[in-house]
Amino acid sequence: MTEGSRTGAPRDVPPPRPVAQQDPPAAEESSLARAGRAVADAVAGLTGGSAGRSTGAGLRDVVGAVAGAVANAFGGDDRPAPKPSGPQAAGGDGRAPGALLGDLLAAAAPRLPIRDRERLRAAHPGASDDEIAEALVQRAARVTSGIGAATGGLSAAHWFAPPSLLAVPLELGAETVLVAAVEVVLIGELHELHGRRAPGDAAARAQAYLAAWSEQRAVRDGGVAGLGAVLGAAGVRALRRRVTRRLAGALPAAAPFLVGAALSGRGNRRATESLARRIRDDLQDPPA
Repeated sequence: MTEGSRTGAPRDVPPPRPVAQQDPPAAEESSLARAGRAVADAVAGLTGGSAGRSTGAGLRDVVGAVAGAVANAFGGDDRPAPKPSGPQAAGGDGRAPGALLGDLLAAAAPRLPIRDRERLRAAHPGASDDEIAEALVQRAARVTSGIGAATGGLSAAHWFAPPSLLAVPLELGAETVLVAAVEVVLIGELHELHGRRAPGDAAARAQAYLAAWSEQRAVRDGGVAGLGAVLGAAGVRALRRRVTRRLAGALPAAAPFLVGAALSGRGNRRATESLARRIRDDLQDPPA
């Protein structure tokens, strides 16, 4: 045996493993984006996109989203959360409630569950386009009516417990955003069904349908609803005005002794059906 030779069996040494690459940390989602996602998730549940979600549960989710958006996104993460009291309850930083809720609706729009023409027809086999459109309108009207009734019931219940009355503005804000989001979905699906899809990717189309909701009319040829597919300054102002008017329409939900539940439910149904009639009439006309 020569010097330095091995006397034992060679060891089976595994090859070195490569060091796993660490993915860069994902950018933290803003509080407004989280609130928008919660609104879209609630709408998906209420319109049948996910099972096991009631109107009441969806409304509670959006109340939490509105509260979080106000306290964190608009009030500032490093400042105390604004207290929901008085006419500026939805605007702790001094902004009007319509502006805050409009921003929240715009954040939710790209995530809303708008089905294309093929999926709509698959969901209604054998039905004509007119029958599908009518089914979409009736579904949206039932959902917005239920949202109004749920908000009216919750708000009226607070009249029996005065300290909790401070929560009413948040509930009305939640109703406003949730009803508007359901109506944006309706507008988008009516456009898809009539072969009048707005141009661009899903996010651009959602913004066009949101602009159409702001103007209460169909998207024109080229994706213009008077405001453009991407909301500019004028479009944002129009959206906020529409949200403010919609919020004012939700005020009957705060009536005492459960009267508001019936009032708000009927009001929401009528408003949704009226919007649907205008959109369908526009869509019957050839593109401009």
